[in-house]
Amino acid sequence: MNQEIKILAIESSCDETAAAVVVNGRDVRSNVISSQIDLHTLYGGVVPEIASRKHIEKIDQVIEQALSDADMTLKDIDAIGVTYGPGLVGALLVGVAEAKAISYAAGIPLIGVHHIEGHISANYIENKELEPPFLCLVVSGGHTHLVKVTDYGKYEILGKTRDDAAGEAFDKVARAIGLGYPGGPKIEKVSHEGNPEAISFPRAKVADGVYDFSFSGLKSAVLNYLNGCKMKDIPINQADVAASFQKSVTDVLVDHAAHAIDEYHMDSFAIAGGVASNGTIRKAMEEMCRKKGVKFYHPSPILCTDNAAMIGAAAYYDYLAGKRAGLDLNAIPNLKLGE
Repeated sequence: MNQEIKILAIESSCDETAAAVVVNGRDVRSNVISSQIDLHTLYGGVVPEIASRKHIEKIDQVIEQALSDADMTLKDIDAIGVTYGPGLVGALLVGVAEAKAISYAAGIPLIGVHHIEGHISANYIENKELEPPFLCLVVSGGHTHLVKVTDYGKYEILGKTRDDAAGEAFDKVARAIGLGYPGGPKIEKVSHEGNPEAISFPRAKVADGVYDFSFSGLKSAVLNYLNGCKMKDIPINQADVAASFQKSVTDVLVDHAAHAIDEYHMDSFAIAGGVASNGTIRKAMEEMCRKKGVKFYHPSPILCTDNAAMIGAAAYYDYLAGKRAGLDLNAIPNLKLGE
């Protein structure tokens, strides 16, 4: 296909206001991200009301910047892709309303994109040779999904978390051991100084779902351990707790992924989502894939966390499949993958 399909993408599902211009799904011409992390750190986590308000303040300039960086105007754009779920409803609404307004005013087709589909599609940007079918583990603050990507836009969810997402567990444990928010990067940093074998935390198995995850028991085990130390007046080694907790999460993720690779005879495995930028988890996945002779893919850290380039990549394949959204597109905070 010689024709260039230029997509303006918008992402505002949580606390990043992002816009990007992506050509033919894999060529990123601009990727602008305005993060609110410093603001939410004051509160120890994302405050939905503040997130929505910040999106409203930033969204116009982020889009203008994305078009400017790509050296384009709206006249050059073939379609607009926007995250419409899952996420924080107020935050999503800002992006959706903006995308609909631009679509209507400029007469450009609108495409609603699933946030998790965006994370999966981030792998296409840096790995130009990657094509379905492949397995993908999406691990982020709000999601832990093991997905079989059967084709572009076609997904089979093999397993997902029954309670806390992996990233959520990182945030809660980081808070409990006094590291603060955001938990993932802080636990990873401190864990380098700790012994991952120091404390034996549980590796949860879900009896009726071999690929499902559960992290709330692990989080409780860490809290019980900390309380026990305080009651017995035993000093707490922050680095050992962080490293042992991280090892427990890593073991479960790797175990599920390895099992799925064997069962579905897949020769390509990818990770995605904010937690996929964790070096320890990435190394463990890489090692497991190497042993199995499976190709391992992962986006670089900037494409693991929420961004609009990944939404542009997903929107391109939806565009080719003829998917279009009407001006009645709405934010769906608990949108299921494949809906």
